[in-house]
Amino acid sequence: MLLICRNILIVATLFVVANVFGQGIPEDRYAEEADRAKSLLRKAIAHYRAEGESSLAAFSRQGEFVDEELYVYVIGTDGVMLASGGPSSNLIGRDVGSALNDDLNKGFKAALALPESEQIHHADYRWMNWQIGRVERKRVFYQRVDDKIFSVGYYIERSSETEAQVLLDYVIKAVAEQPEQTFERINELDAEFLKDDLYAFVVDRESQRFIAHGYNLRLVGSDFRRVQSADRQPIGQEILDAAAKAGSGRIGYLWPNPVTDKNEPKTTLFQVVGNYIVAVGFYSKAE
Repeated sequence: MLLICRNILIVATLFVVANVFGQGIPEDRYAEEADRAKSLLRKAIAHYRAEGESSLAAFSRQGEFVDEELYVYVIGTDGVMLASGGPSSNLIGRDVGSALNDDLNKGFKAALALPESEQIHHADYRWMNWQIGRVERKRVFYQRVDDKIFSVGYYIERSSETEAQVLLDYVIKAVAEQPEQTFERINELDAEFLKDDLYAFVVDRESQRFIAHGYNLRLVGSDFRRVQSADRQPIGQEILDAAAKAGSGRIGYLWPNPVTDKNEPKTTLFQVVGNYIVAVGFYSKAE
């Protein structure tokens, strides 16, 4: 029952977010995934228009409407889950809105009240990636047809440079205002400083040691000069040298991605704040 309620909550959050941000433009680096998702969505809608209500059963089977991690799910405008080819299949037949508080229900119902059109909306939310058994960010495309919302989404495994810069700016401000409290929160893996594959780390320029790390606590207190990339490049010393010379910058190297559990190209953005080097990096898919 707890899992079901949590899933319902996540579905509702999707529509609350969609109602606010649904008109944004997806990131170009996920253009291929976006095209696949929209293609599957259009295919499902075409099948529904040709076959009517009987088509819903096909969306809940492993078959032509499941494309690797992509699957179709359908929610009625009355809030009931009608079909799903993924982990939300355990919600089929349930009234999603019945388990929500007033604030979530307001946004949920507003999204369900969208008029029928040929427009495809999109939104981001968090959902269980059934292929790897881990909750990840997901971007969903959806369209209303008749009294139903048809949806298909893909997982966002890597944050953008823009998101990394936003987190870096946040950490810089926090270190400048309350350094000791900020180091403690980073080392406690506070969610404000750990967002999917983005995390902050801080180096003491005087001791040249890690003073905080938002993912690998074993590095805290270790000698930053000894840090090497996954392919044995002396990235710790390179960052120290660049920080001493310019005060800020970026460096590219190979490093483990905590989301994909693979060594991937990473670009770390860093800036000197008083006696500290503050850094946040973002990953790119290996070729």
